[in-house]
Amino acid sequence: MNLPRVVITGIGMVTPLGLDTRTTWKNLIAGHSGITEITSFDTSGFETKIAAEIRGFDPTAFMNVKEARRADRFTQLALAATDEAMQQAMLNVTPSNADRVGVVVGSGVGGILTLSEQYGVLHEKGPRRVSPFLIPMMLVDMAAGQVSIRVGAKGPNYSTVTACASGSDAIGAGFEMIRRGDVDVAVCGGTEAPICPVAVSGFNAVSALSRRNDDPAGASRPFDAGRDGFVIGEGSTILVLEHIENAISRGASPIGEIIGYGASSDAFHITQPPPMGEGGARAMRMAMTKAGLHPEEIDYINAHGTSTPLNDRAETQAIKSALGQEAYKTPVSSTKSMTGHLLGAAGALEAAICALSIRDGVIPPTINLEEPDPDCDLDYIPWTARRGKLDVAMSNSLGFGGHNSTLIIRRPQS
Repeated sequence: MNLPRVVITGIGMVTPLGLDTRTTWKNLIAGHSGITEITSFDTSGFETKIAAEIRGFDPTAFMNVKEARRADRFTQLALAATDEAMQQAMLNVTPSNADRVGVVVGSGVGGILTLSEQYGVLHEKGPRRVSPFLIPMMLVDMAAGQVSIRVGAKGPNYSTVTACASGSDAIGAGFEMIRRGDVDVAVCGGTEAPICPVAVSGFNAVSALSRRNDDPAGASRPFDAGRDGFVIGEGSTILVLEHIENAISRGASPIGEIIGYGASSDAFHITQPPPMGEGGARAMRMAMTKAGLHPEEIDYINAHGTSTPLNDRAETQAIKSALGQEAYKTPVSSTKSMTGHLLGAAGALEAAICALSIRDGVIPPTINLEEPDPDCDLDYIPWTARRGKLDVAMSNSLGFGGHNSTLIIRRPQS
C-alpha cells in the first residue's frame, strides 16, 4: 500500500539565535552562540548562572495586552512561531477545511513560569490571591489549544509530553495523522520557556546543567572531552505539514518531505541512557525501515548532542549501532552547541534545521568542539559549517524517562 506523502510547507522559529527562522538560520550557519548570563532572575546562590534566553521578544506583537497577560511564555512563543509558519505556508483555514487541519504541539514542562510565580503568590499572599488563570496558563496542552484557536483548526488537537523528545514526537504524530488520513494538514512542533529558579535549581540537583559560568558561549560543547552538562534554553518551532496533494492543489512550495519516524523506550532509567544507547539505535532503525532507507543513504544527522557526559557517549554508540560502518562516513552535528537545550522544543527546532540544511546545502557546525572525547569519534563538523548537496537528513531526540524519537527528512521530490 502506498502511504500518503507528507511535506513541510511552513516553518516558524523563535529561538535564542533569532526571533524568526531567517535570523536563527543565519546565526546557526555562522556558528554564533545564543548562550549568555541569565537576566530573567537573580542567580545569586545558584550553581548555574547561564542559559540560552530569547532577547527582545514582545508578545504584544502577536496578541493584545490582555491576551498576553493570560498566556504563559511557552504559549506566547508557540503562537509567534505559528504565525510565521502559517504565513510561509500561505495556508488559510476556512470553515470548509477546518476539520481537516490538526494541531500537535509538544512541551516538556509547559507553563512552569506561571506555576512557579503563582506558588510564590500562594505562600506570600494566601490562596485567595492566586490567579484564576493559573490552571489554563500552566497546562502543557494549552499551547496546542491556543494554536488551534489561533488558526481555526478543528481536527485532532493535543500535546505530546515526552520530555526532550516532545517536539520530535509532535511532528511524528502529525506525520502519522496525515498518513492515516485523519487530516490533510498538521500544525505541529514544540515550545518551551523553562528559564526560572525552580527549573534551574532542579536540573542542578540532578547534575544535568553546565557550570561553566565564566564562559557562557563556550559552555555547551557536545562531544568535547571537557563537557560538563547542558545549557537550558527557551524557544519554539512550529511546522506546517501537509498531504502532498493538498499542498500541490494550493500551489504551495514544499521545503522538505518527512519520510520516516521512529520512537522507542529505553525501559532502563529515568535520567540515564542504557548501555550502548540501544534504545536510541532502535528508534533510528525504525525510522529508516519505515522510510525504506539504508544507512548509506543518510547524508546528515542532527544529533540530540546535549553536552552531557553520558548522553553524547551513548548517542555516539547508538549511531554506530544503527548505521554500522556508515556511521564513520556520515556527518553529524549538534546545534545545541549554539541554541542550548530547548527541552520539549528541541526536537522540532532540529527537525526544521534538517529541512533547511537540505534546502540550502549546508550543515550547521558543532561549535566549542576543541578536544574530542575519545569515545566520541564520529564526524561532528567542528566550528565551521560544511557545504554540499544533501538529500536525506536524520534528527534524533532523547528524553528523560527513556523516550527516543527519530525523524527522517528528504529533499522534496516531484
